Amino acid sequence: MAGTRSRRSVIAAGIACALTGGLAACGGSPSSGTRDGVVTITVNNMPPKTQPVDRRYFEEDVRAFEKEHPKIRIDAREGQMDPKTFSAKLAGGQLEDVYYVYFTDPAGLIQRRQGADISTYVKDMPYFKDIKPEFLKVFTGPDDKLYGLPNGQYSLGLIYNRDLFKKAGLDPDAPPATWEEVREAAKKISALGEGTVGYADYSKNNQGGWHLTSWVYSMGGDIAVRKDGAWKAAFDSEAGRNSLQMLHDMRWSDNSMGSRQLLQIEDVQKMMGAGKLGMYMAGPDNIPTIVKQFEREYEEYGVAAMPGEATLGGGNGFMFNPRATPEKIKAGIEWVQWKYLNPDRTEFEDKRASGNDVPIGLPLDRLFSGQAQAKQDAAHAKYANVPQGNYKPFVERNAGLEQKVEPPNAQQIYTVLDGVMQAVLTKKDADLDQLLADASKKVDGILATVK
Repeated sequence: MAGTRSRRSVIAAGIACALTGGLAACGGSPSSGTRDGVVTITVNNMPPKTQPVDRRYFEEDVRAFEKEHPKIRIDAREGQMDPKTFSAKLAGGQLEDVYYVYFTDPAGLIQRRQGADISTYVKDMPYFKDIKPEFLKVFTGPDDKLYGLPNGQYSLGLIYNRDLFKKAGLDPDAPPATWEEVREAAKKISALGEGTVGYADYSKNNQGGWHLTSWVYSMGGDIAVRKDGAWKAAFDSEAGRNSLQMLHDMRWSDNSMGSRQLLQIEDVQKMMGAGKLGMYMAGPDNIPTIVKQFEREYEEYGVAAMPGEATLGGGNGFMFNPRATPEKIKAGIEWVQWKYLNPDRTEFEDKRASGNDVPIGLPLDRLFSGQAQAKQDAAHAKYANVPQGNYKPFVERNAGLEQKVEPPNAQQIYTVLDGVMQAVLTKKDADLDQLLADASKKVDGILATVK
């Protein structure tokens, strides 16, 4: 969801980077390719000048990369993949050789043949075999060929207040792993009184639909499924009903969600920052926002994995211009691996970032398994400035959950599902079956436009 992406960019400040003038000019058309044996590739994802630390770091990285790879030159551009202008840029020869995408983009791009097949070029790529299959799957087409590489990911879980857990007689090192356990913990926290809320959730500005999607996933269901070449709504199901019933019971039977509803992320973060909220659904990247905005301490908060069977995850990565030459694709893969998928540089990056008030050690962007992830974990542990033990419940259990991405036309679907969340949380006698049936019909109409 767009809101999640913007929040993650805040956490990345001081880590993600860009290129200033002097190394490469911005704008114009992509370079033609090879000259005197040197391949020039255009790449996007260059942050704006308003992020000077990022720009400086990226400048250092480009110089280091070009020194190690004297036959490759990087021509960086600001921006990312914009669906509104993408096709025109591709048709006009303006699309970068290596372009940034979100996990919701590759399926459509692959179907429209707007990304290059890189399957034969990654066989000898360092650490390729350690990239988790679920993230490579995002960039894999129906033909089982690979069209891109991940470089970041997030998973929703539960942010919780460890102090309130202790006051309520709960173990902060053993947070809930099922929704029934969440319900029981929320009741105990709410019983503390003084305006304390056990669990809160979003229900407007598309954030309610986003979270209801994760509820349904966690209950073993889907929001949309593709069958016989067409997408159809799938949440009018047992998983959908169980999700709404749990929300209804926590809100109306237990009174553990508080009387104030129609919340969005800023409202819930404020409640957590004020020490009046036990738990809410979010990614680990929410913790620095709460700590910095409300002058709290990292030690006050923990992260648990999503209760249930699956979680809503997302992320980003890079795809390659279908018109790029083999030389440029190979060079692009060299760049993406070296800059974004390189456990050997993690310690250097953590040390560099440690002097810029950047949280190090949050359970984010865990793309690898095996020795590659172990190498990154060791580096993060060395330079950690956050209590990594507080995130152990998330790291250990999240690895075993199915990671599911957003449905197609997600924002339009979320608008519909916002209404479902709002009805359940504001109307005690809401007809759950009718809500699901009506919303399903509307979402079928939205999905009918997906090609």
